[in-house]
Amino acid sequence: MGERLTRSDVEKIKAEIEDRTLNERPKILADLKEARAQGDLSENFEYYAAKRANGQNNSRIRYLENMLKNATIVEDQTVDGEVGLNNRVTVFFPDDDSEDTFKLVTSIRSNSLKGKVSIESPLGKALRGAKVGERRMVKVNDEVSYPIEIRAIDPDTDDSEDEIKKF
Repeated sequence: MGERLTRSDVEKIKAEIEDRTLNERPKILADLKEARAQGDLSENFEYYAAKRANGQNNSRIRYLENMLKNATIVEDQTVDGEVGLNNRVTVFFPDDDSEDTFKLVTSIRSNSLKGKVSIESPLGKALRGAKVGERRMVKVNDEVSYPIEIRAIDPDTDDSEDEIKKF
């Protein structure tokens, strides 16, 4: 099974592939051609930089194309009042007596520093389908788990600002 993506994720990936193919690639190839024309390639930093940029761009395109080829499209099956994809959730951690807000996203858009939690992560699995006031256990592994309580759910499902990870 490949990456679990939403239809919006697929569109973002296709747009990035198109941009890299139609815009980035011609610029990089022009830089490569110009650097090669400067002569001695053994000490030509511009040539090696352009060659490296070309390899990285082609690698990213192949990576994204393979991701699309093996992807599974996920739909949000939750009902109103339950935590679903792209919802913002306020969670209370009783062990720390603290509260935090997270957005539930696919793994290709997850970013823990920005509060975006993957549906594949232990916290994401515990959150998905939960209701306000419900307590759940986040199972990290067979030996470690911790309790959470759902305090609020913002049903906004806009993911237009979410970026695809740059690996």
